[in-house]
Amino acid sequence: MKKQYFRFFLVEIMIIFLPFFSYASSENSTLDNMPSINARHAVVFDRNSKHIIYGKKEYEVCKMASTTKIMTAIIVLENSDLQDTVFVSSNAARIGGSRLGLKLNDKITVENLLYGLMMKSGNDAAIALAEHVGGSVDSFASMMNKKAENLNLSSTHFVTPHGLDDDNHYTTAYDLACLSDYALKNETFLKIVRTKTYTIYYSGHSKTISNTNELLGNLDGIYGIKTGFTNGANRCLVTACKRGDLDIICVVLGCDTKNNRTDDSINLINYTFNNFSLVNIKDIITQDFEEWFAINKNSFTINKGLSQFLDLYLDPNDFTFSHAAVNNLDLEKIETDISFDSYLDAPLQNNSKIGTIVLKINNTNFLTVKILNSNSISKKNFFYYIFYIFEHYYSFFINK
Repeated sequence: MKKQYFRFFLVEIMIIFLPFFSYASSENSTLDNMPSINARHAVVFDRNSKHIIYGKKEYEVCKMASTTKIMTAIIVLENSDLQDTVFVSSNAARIGGSRLGLKLNDKITVENLLYGLMMKSGNDAAIALAEHVGGSVDSFASMMNKKAENLNLSSTHFVTPHGLDDDNHYTTAYDLACLSDYALKNETFLKIVRTKTYTIYYSGHSKTISNTNELLGNLDGIYGIKTGFTNGANRCLVTACKRGDLDIICVVLGCDTKNNRTDDSINLINYTFNNFSLVNIKDIITQDFEEWFAINKNSFTINKGLSQFLDLYLDPNDFTFSHAAVNNLDLEKIETDISFDSYLDAPLQNNSKIGTIVLKINNTNFLTVKILNSNSISKKNFFYYIFYIFEHYYSFFINK
């Protein structure tokens, strides 16, 4: 009997509080509606500000499969001529995995190989290009690693130009986004990865190939860039998407199926464009600085300075970007914080740091810009004081 009353009591409690729990859950889904994804590693990268919009183990090292070919293409584009002729070696002809279909001694241009590399994901094209540009696969891999170092891709290492599984061949979702951002600045690279179909010519034959990127032409704003798959890396996809002025790179690595990588990419892209807006960060900082300076321009003391006037400006080198993607929920949480030295010692050289202005979004530092002076201020010296004494005593006796 006591057990029945206890059960009845629990049911009554659940009925009373169920609406509250339902409302709380619903409200949370509105405030935090980031999609749940299958990918082991992912990142959404804002190309304007170079900031991360979304991340899931984005700094964790993992295999990358044929997304490797983004770096392969860049090394080729920066170190060869598109019209160079390449003779296909036995190494290239017999490589496994996804292939363009090249045979030993086939003759093909670098340009056609690049289309076969990025659109068809040809491993044979990758080997042929590596041997042509680097002399060997190992030498080409060294070029890839040197480029990665130059781009500060500190968690990336290359062994091959195609990306077949190797424990020493790895990257992170974040590094891959940074690499993709760099690659897309190359006009030829951009032209290739945004192409849906293309006809290549080699050894007197022609072949029409289609881009393996399933989102290209099927989702608004997609303009590249590369798919990938190996047993070790699973399904991978790097996607570039631009709608209006908001420009992003979406990376998903380690998806279980092709459908997973497609769904994950679509969900992350739509999440971004539904919840983020592009904000002119530079205008906000500049306006707040000008208003602050108008109020505080007479607040400085230059100890022993020949002048007390400072002409201040913002360091243009700190504006590495002018716009940034900001979560719509944080648009009212953008503010600036200005700190400065009001007491300074002469002499003061021009371009000296006087202070900083920090733009914060939801109490998180987003961009820091130095406040500098454009005019130099000399220090009062012995002759200044002699002249000062003479001038004041002379004025005293004349007026007396």
